[in-house]
Amino acid sequence: MKTWYKTRITELLGIDYPIIQGPFGGGLSSSRLVSTVSNLGGLGGYGVHHLSPEKIIEIDKEIKLSTTKPYALNLWVSTKDKNADKYSIEEFKNLCKIFKPYFDELSIPLPEGPRSSNNNFEDQVEAVLKSKPPVLSFVFGIPSPEILKACRTRGIKLIGTATTVDEALALETAGVDAIVVTGFEAGGHRVSFIRPAEESLTGTFVLIPQAADKIKIPIIAAGGIADGRGIVAALTLGADAVQIGTAFLACKESNATDAHRAKIFSEDAKYTVLTKLFTGRLARGIQNRLTKDLGAIENNIAPYSIQGNFLSTLREAAIEQKKYDMITFWAGQISPILKHKNVADLMTSLIVETGRIYNRRS
Repeated sequence: MKTWYKTRITELLGIDYPIIQGPFGGGLSSSRLVSTVSNLGGLGGYGVHHLSPEKIIEIDKEIKLSTTKPYALNLWVSTKDKNADKYSIEEFKNLCKIFKPYFDELSIPLPEGPRSSNNNFEDQVEAVLKSKPPVLSFVFGIPSPEILKACRTRGIKLIGTATTVDEALALETAGVDAIVVTGFEAGGHRVSFIRPAEESLTGTFVLIPQAADKIKIPIIAAGGIADGRGIVAALTLGADAVQIGTAFLACKESNATDAHRAKIFSEDAKYTVLTKLFTGRLARGIQNRLTKDLGAIENNIAPYSIQGNFLSTLREAAIEQKKYDMITFWAGQISPILKHKNVADLMTSLIVETGRIYNRRS
């Protein structure tokens, strides 16, 4: 009899269980988290889109020292919005007016001018090609055919990410090895790339069967999954694996702050919102004072990555002064059911509970 944990994804990636840890950017990933998940039979993932090529190589070496199992590095194909280079000083002055009361409250100066990301996707890819991780996953688009070919030549498996069936079909046509289909329940950024994120808000358990009916390559379900019930549901609907984010982010092995983990386990986690306020791109986090005060003016903020850089000093000061109502804590809608605070307990629970439900149904 076929066991639940033997799927096309476990065969493709050489892992024991079809459980993939969501790769967190913005400093929330850690080598310890990645290696622990991989050593326990899943696929750990490290979000490196915010790092320089040199730092990517360094992180990859750290992971290789901690595990001999497969793991993934994750990049953003689009590292800044197209209109970021056209953002004017006048627009920046208006942005400063909106956020000045919060900077004043923390007694810190406003930024002197707009600042965009210096990270270049092609340069980051070169670092990945040098490092040769077992898996490269990516969001916000599709790399060029030349990049995909260079990865295949080095034996790097490719996992793209889709928020719609159209995006999944485009990824399959490009020749990736597997596709993450992610619903709007997921925490963090909505990684749409064909239509605007606001028009790409399909739920996970609606998206899985739609994609499974159209896509021939393995599918990984993400968004709103944090226990055995979610895994069984995803596999039943046609997924070959699940990608779990918030439940792993809440573990002590992640690089989330103590305040962030505490917020995920608090009553406040029942109330998440999709907002552009903190980065310029639509993302899901726990509701806070800024989302309540400024939610109506989201269209007046700066594009990615100017918006995130603009608020970086505000975030740092708010953390230092423990003004947590000004900080965005990324989290998915599934947060209220979370129980486990370390990876070993979480992985054990996921495996045992999934097996129990699967066997009972069989």
